[in-house]
Amino acid sequence: MQRGFEPCLLTLFRLSVGRDPGTGLVDGWVPKALARTGHLARAAELAYTVSDELEQGDELLELVKAAAGAADLCGAQALAESIPLRQLRDQALVALVPQWARAGERDEAVALVERIRYPHNWGRAWAMLAKAAADNGDTDEALRFAARAEAELSAFAVAGREQVLALLAEVTVAIGDHDRAVALADRVEDITRSRHTTGWSQPRPLAMVLAREAAGGDLARLDAFLRPPPGLAAGDADTEGEWPHGETTDKDMAREEEDVDEVGARLSSPGSPLNAWDLACVLDAVAETADHDVALALADRAETLLGTGAGLDHDILLRSVTLLLARHGHVERAMALADRLDPDLRVGRQAEIVGELARYSDTDVAEALAHSINDRGAQARALIEVARELARHSDPGRAEALAHRIDDRWAQGEALVAVVRELARQGDPGRAEALAHTIAYRATRARALAALAELSESSHARRLAAQVVVLDGWATVLPVLERVVPGSVAVVADQLMS
Repeated sequence: MQRGFEPCLLTLFRLSVGRDPGTGLVDGWVPKALARTGHLARAAELAYTVSDELEQGDELLELVKAAAGAADLCGAQALAESIPLRQLRDQALVALVPQWARAGERDEAVALVERIRYPHNWGRAWAMLAKAAADNGDTDEALRFAARAEAELSAFAVAGREQVLALLAEVTVAIGDHDRAVALADRVEDITRSRHTTGWSQPRPLAMVLAREAAGGDLARLDAFLRPPPGLAAGDADTEGEWPHGETTDKDMAREEEDVDEVGARLSSPGSPLNAWDLACVLDAVAETADHDVALALADRAETLLGTGAGLDHDILLRSVTLLLARHGHVERAMALADRLDPDLRVGRQAEIVGELARYSDTDVAEALAHSINDRGAQARALIEVARELARHSDPGRAEALAHRIDDRWAQGEALVAVVRELARQGDPGRAEALAHTIAYRATRARALAALAELSESSHARRLAAQVVVLDGWATVLPVLERVVPGSVAVVADQLMS
């Protein structure tokens, strides 16, 4: 102890690794933490010990992003240019282009684009540079860079060009050219229709175009996909692009059922350019920004599509629409949709709805709704979310009282973690620490103490960090060490490399 915190940490690290060689520090926290705390060269040395060339390149790419995020752009660029695999080197350079531009180094960003080797990366790099310029308020440069991006797209038949066009549509919106944005969005739609692309890992460009338009209240393009196919008798639908309204007759209802089947067949078919998963992406993308009327209009369309079939993509859409409705206070409608699920899944969805309602609308109603959930586990999860939101809204007293009313000891501890964090933020660390030590489960108690350590002064934070290690090992304490004792990262790295 007399020699300081880092030697003690190093001793504890040696003992921990000796007892549990699978600590996971080499390929996990240490390299990125080194990059974030000014030790990029040591991080690169660790990455270069990875024998597989592709895994090594991926690790170096992540280090480039970590260093750039810590504002070490020169170091990040030097590391990017040292990556052996040219394609990964290109990806690293593309990632750095907007970082240099946002830092005010436009010439460096342009020079970096021109050093990118493969043509299929050029359009995206110029588009990202255009977006950065637009975000900085430089309209002339944004237009110039956008033109370069489009020129690259016309010169090369590149895969993924719709992603670049979708990004350029964002640029044109940012600089106020909405007509041009519509034209670019049309091109995205045309490409998507012709290629029939599919994807589950991230929202497709067409979905993001629809989300941007919907956020602004424009649902015309979305309705064009949902509109019944050609061949409907004249007069059977209202103005093109609008949904039926007015008095409903028996004939209208019968026709509507047929139309729903038609829509489902079109959107669920393998060749459809828009499916239920895409619509879920639209709802998720606008959930934070859409006004009340737009949210309800999107929910209407989602419910129409949900009535056309079933499957994994419909389950994803069902989750998105229930949470969207809960965010906007339409709890009864969200719960009614959740009732479509099997009982085992239904209670979990009800807990999610309670969490969204507490987060965005009304904690009182959310708490009452949580108590109405019949399943004990789901009720506990819902009450955890309500307690967390009460703490986040600076009401730790009520959050603590609610936590103590939860029967399940694990769930009670999960709720108290948020209370501990809020008490510390309000300047009552003594009460926060005392409350943390009442948590029954060691791992949960460790997380509460780690949250307290992040908000404590240095010497006290170190003592708390040591308690966390004793309670639950290294995984919970590592992010805390990076913040309160940055030098410890290098100490651990030195031990790994000795």
